[in-house]
Amino acid sequence: MRTNNSEISVDEYYHVFNRGVEKKPVFLDKRDYARFLFLILYFQSPTGFYNLSRPVTSFVRSLTFNVDKEKEAAVIKNRTIELGAFCLIPNHFHLLIREVEEKGTAKYMQRVLTAYAKYFNTKYKHSGHVFQGTYKVNHVEDNDQLLYLSAYIHKNPQNYTSYPWSSYSNYTKKNSWPKLLNVENILDQFKNQKEYADWVKETTAKEIGDIITPHDVDMLEV
Repeated sequence: MRTNNSEISVDEYYHVFNRGVEKKPVFLDKRDYARFLFLILYFQSPTGFYNLSRPVTSFVRSLTFNVDKEKEAAVIKNRTIELGAFCLIPNHFHLLIREVEEKGTAKYMQRVLTAYAKYFNTKYKHSGHVFQGTYKVNHVEDNDQLLYLSAYIHKNPQNYTSYPWSSYSNYTKKNSWPKLLNVENILDQFKNQKEYADWVKETTAKEIGDIITPHDVDMLEV
């Protein structure tokens, strides 16, 4: 069910997504993906970061952002939302988040999208909007929808089991950001990581269709 920012409630889960304006790509190289990934992980609180190119360069080279432990602790302590899953596709993104603080989602998305748009426009000498209008928010109605949403997000790429820009490997192998990416709320409902991976594999399009509207499918069509 489509939700307005004024209707978002604390402790509830939401599917947040958007695509590039005119369906154009918003992630053109590895550094772009890494930049957006840093933003969705570390902008969960108002904690300030400067010279973002340093941790992004670290990730591109070694798959670690190498953020100071005190900075990371400040993010965790003061977060306004909790990130549960993500997938970044060349021209759109999907996030599963839980509202932690009133208006936390709005604050989080404003910071993330503004920061990324400034970066993108500067890097590519682009002007105007990067994303198509306001991001979309769907309320997760119950636990079944929460589980199927995680499958939908993770199966978005065709080669989802090896796709590097989603949280799938954090669910099925090792969570690279255990304090910044909460996989337990979903994984704890399965015996182990393999059972979750098998369940995602067996989840059908019909089941997934229950958690996204035809309008949303059309909006996210590549």
